[in-house]
Amino acid sequence: MAAISFFGDLLQTISDRGRDLIGIGRGDLASRANAQELIKLCEDLISRRGEASGVALARLILERYSSLAKPERLVFLQGIATVFGADHEAVDEAIAAYRRDPTRAALGVLHEAAEPRSQELIRRLNLARNGTLALVRMREDLFALRKALRGDEADHVLVDAVDSLDSDFEHLFASWFNRGFLVLRHIDWTTPAHILEKIIRYEAVHEIAGWDELRRRIEPSDRRCFAFFHPALQDEPLIFVEVALTGGIAPAIAPILAHERELLPTRAATTAIFYSISNCQKGLAGVTFGNFLIKQVVEDLAREIPSLKTFVTLSPVPGFSAWLDRERRSDAPQGLTRDDIEALRAIDEPGWHADKARADAVKKALIPAAAAYFLRAKNERGKPLDPVARFHLGNGARLERLNFLGDVSSKGLAQSRGLMVNYLYDLSAIEKNHETYANLGTVAASSNVSRELKANLPPIRAVALAEA
Repeated sequence: MAAISFFGDLLQTISDRGRDLIGIGRGDLASRANAQELIKLCEDLISRRGEASGVALARLILERYSSLAKPERLVFLQGIATVFGADHEAVDEAIAAYRRDPTRAALGVLHEAAEPRSQELIRRLNLARNGTLALVRMREDLFALRKALRGDEADHVLVDAVDSLDSDFEHLFASWFNRGFLVLRHIDWTTPAHILEKIIRYEAVHEIAGWDELRRRIEPSDRRCFAFFHPALQDEPLIFVEVALTGGIAPAIAPILAHERELLPTRAATTAIFYSISNCQKGLAGVTFGNFLIKQVVEDLAREIPSLKTFVTLSPVPGFSAWLDRERRSDAPQGLTRDDIEALRAIDEPGWHADKARADAVKKALIPAAAAYFLRAKNERGKPLDPVARFHLGNGARLERLNFLGDVSSKGLAQSRGLMVNYLYDLSAIEKNHETYANLGTVAASSNVSRELKANLPPIRAVALAEA
């Protein structure tokens, strides 16, 4: 980290000296407080060849951008999307040259010509100190712009330009944040407080109410937390996972998060349960971290604690409730029988889960419905509807158990009617499961899950068409 700090200080020195070269001081930029003037500075940035002046100008642009009001930032991004495209004449010339002489060199010229100028702009902005984090935050604004442009009267040319700009960010971030640059760090009670505060803030699955609760999750010897960091974002976790070391596969989250529980000696642990995985940087959406994180944590834990034999998740099912409600309203349900629909009326009544008779009746219909949801219901790409399922199955995990009333918190009941699932990471089968899922869309599932699927459902083809 000391080397990184030195490099940052060096960039700062270059930037300060570069201000003299470009003739712009801090106060001078105050008069350029709108998006159009900032776009002009961006044109200046990508036309410069001097390193010092480029670093200084990149820093000034990012400083000014951060000071703009949100609407003005969106105007700026819209301008970058429309103005900083590829040079179409250069592309046409490069295509003609390649057709005349289809060599690798000619293809390289074509590739360079086809690249939007916005990619070079993003690279140059990244020269500024803390430029990477500023660009991640800029992409968060871009998401807001994309959402605002959607609608019945959308300008499709503008929408395509903004989507293309987002693809430029994602393409460059995928290179800048590839696995080779990521650093895995163990988060414990000795971790600096400003990073622990971010763990509390970024937790996206099971809210951390405060410092005492955080301590219960990371300090005991039967609990672990790991996070990926990047050298350019030293104190900003990218993604983190919380792990419970237990004596078996847990079917519910409450015992894991309980304030009062019996501490399990490390030597008695046979199972590592990944019960919360949180992405921390919205601006890095689409850049894959989680698969690397889980696999490295599995390897590290197996090496540290030889008694661990089972590695599973205890995962939420965020799309299940919405799917179940659609099925119940449908004239031609794909994953429920008419008897199931009748039995599931009980879930509309407050407190149904606390009444044993009603809960037992619901379970008989809900668990088979969950099996249909995971094994049959597909999106337009032929993948499972549930985003968490796509993540773990794509990593090579197996759908191991369906846990009725695994999460009876208000959030758990709202998003999944209390359902939670276990995905098993079997080190001997991960690669096979991943290949069959990636190539054939096959959902690896245990016999316990497969047996829950009812035989009298419509053909599976109808499910795919209904969700396309």
